[in-house]
Amino acid sequence: MITINDFNFKDKKALIRVDFNVPLNQKLEVTDTTRIEAVEATISKILKDGGKVILMSHLGRPKAKEDKFSLRHLISKVEAIIDRKVRFVSDCIGNEVETEVKNLKNGEILLLENLRFYKEEKEGNIDFAKQLAKLGDIYVNDAFGSAHRAHASTAIIAQFFSKNKCFGLLLAKEITSINQILNNSKKPVTAIIGGAKVASKIEVINHIMDKVDTIIIGGGMAFTFIKAQGGNIGNSLVEDDKLELALEILAKAKEKKTRIYLPIDVIAADAFSNDANTMIIEANEIPDGWMGLDTGPKTNIGNAFVIAGSKTILWNGPLGVFEMKSFEKGTKELGFAIIDATAEGAFSLVGGGDSVAAVKQFNFADKVSYVSTGGGAMLEMLEGRKLPGIEAILN
Repeated sequence: MITINDFNFKDKKALIRVDFNVPLNQKLEVTDTTRIEAVEATISKILKDGGKVILMSHLGRPKAKEDKFSLRHLISKVEAIIDRKVRFVSDCIGNEVETEVKNLKNGEILLLENLRFYKEEKEGNIDFAKQLAKLGDIYVNDAFGSAHRAHASTAIIAQFFSKNKCFGLLLAKEITSINQILNNSKKPVTAIIGGAKVASKIEVINHIMDKVDTIIIGGGMAFTFIKAQGGNIGNSLVEDDKLELALEILAKAKEKKTRIYLPIDVIAADAFSNDANTMIIEANEIPDGWMGLDTGPKTNIGNAFVIAGSKTILWNGPLGVFEMKSFEKGTKELGFAIIDATAEGAFSLVGGGDSVAAVKQFNFADKVSYVSTGGGAMLEMLEGRKLPGIEAILN
């Protein structure tokens, strides 16, 4: 795998695709800097070599050139994190951009305007990619969050840098971490698959079944499995059109000798509210008018026991509605179990929007082995798919 460590960037223009698709509040201030912090090491190495840095990214889903999606709103945060002045140009291709790049000195950073202000970016337009390619000597892809998109700046552009293309340190670490789960894992391997819907995780479960020893299924998707086996789930979230599929997954796991654990008990509520009345009840005996919103104490003890015996752990998706204080315990206790196992030498990878939000909310991020920055990209890798942004560098 070719990374920036295989290049000396002295006097070179590094054109870096970063993922600065970060959340902004109503005042257009960045509310989560994780993705900016994640590429700091890549930018620092290039500047240390004496290179020039040109950053390109998308932000949101603009319909046109809308100011609320301008990357200029990110400048102060990027400067604070990288501890360097960042120049900005209000376009990403054209004469003005080329002049700014020409005037860039070694050790300087230029941030280009939102790539998605051009529809050609998402279309994977080759001429647009060619215009971007003119700006750099070496192409660096460090945007894992966009690696599953065949866009101009992530996949098409690489062909214009036959030997001068590489992975940034973040993207290289993402690839290595997911490969460690899929191909180089120490056994026993446990995957925790949570979240709302079976439909969005079915391919992941199918693909990892050969590679893991145990799968803990939690969150709303667990109730589809429980109902499929004849359980009463009250008003809990369910995908009635996936009941047959749930039974197929359970049968396939039995055949492959992969253990699947579903919740034994749950905290059920009479409304989807933090202030609802609650009770602890068997997961397959929830009465009508009640819904399961978190795992119960017996399930939490069982999960902790499984995690304690694991050497490799993948966590994708929460076990309950952790955003509400009344229903955070299952997810929180799972996090503590993973932290303890990590401290004992297990490798733990957390990925997927909601589980990443959970580890941040409970301050677990620096206590697990790796927190992935890409939700969709990580899921597609776990499904066994080749990602266009990664393949473009490898080819």
